[in-house]
Amino acid sequence: MSQGESAVTDLQVSAADQAQAGPARQEAAGPAPAEAGADEFAGAGDDAGYDAGDDAGYDAGDGAGEPGLDPEPGAAAPGLTDVADLELEGEVAADYIEGLLDVADLDGDIDMDVEGDRAVVSVVGATLDELVGQRGEVLEALQELTRLAVHRHTGNRTRIMIDVGGYRQRRRAELAETGRDAAAEVKRTGVPKKLWAMNPFERKIVHDAVAAAGLRSESEGEEPDRRVVVLPGD
Repeated sequence: MSQGESAVTDLQVSAADQAQAGPARQEAAGPAPAEAGADEFAGAGDDAGYDAGDDAGYDAGDGAGEPGLDPEPGAAAPGLTDVADLELEGEVAADYIEGLLDVADLDGDIDMDVEGDRAVVSVVGATLDELVGQRGEVLEALQELTRLAVHRHTGNRTRIMIDVGGYRQRRRAELAETGRDAAAEVKRTGVPKKLWAMNPFERKIVHDAVAAAGLRSESEGEEPDRRVVVLPGD
């Protein structure tokens, strides 16, 4: 195994370790303060790792929402109301990712930006497949670890988004098309259509596309087999 492959594998292992350690840390620390919210560092897709509950309207009956999705536009994360705070997050994240690239011996340039109430750090370059992985699982591990690094530095909860090689933008376009196609089929047939299992980030995009097409959708099943069902209009 090459040094780069080993470093990327370590990303996935580290994220898995964090997930396994989470319940033990929470039990030891006691209940989290109410203002902290659920799944502070959920890493299930991005835009994985968003705040729980904002897609509650898509889930019939339980009101639990999709864990890990973005709040409504304009809803700032706790403690992050200043652009300077977000820029600091981006700088910390960029330094962290640059260190990982050096360890993995991977080439890539780092761009930082602020989009709304979120810092965004993008890695662009020629040797980036290792940092995305199949269906973006390595990218999600990278984002999770970066968020933890930023949290340790700033003491604030963070919703920073990490992208690699424009993967998230391409994935958004693909999923939006999936939602539109499913909505068109359901309008034509009048029969509900169940899609394949998706992570919260993917489901949110499909839900939005279906709603824009004038239909309703909901999520059913348990993770990791939770999926969107597109429903006919009334």
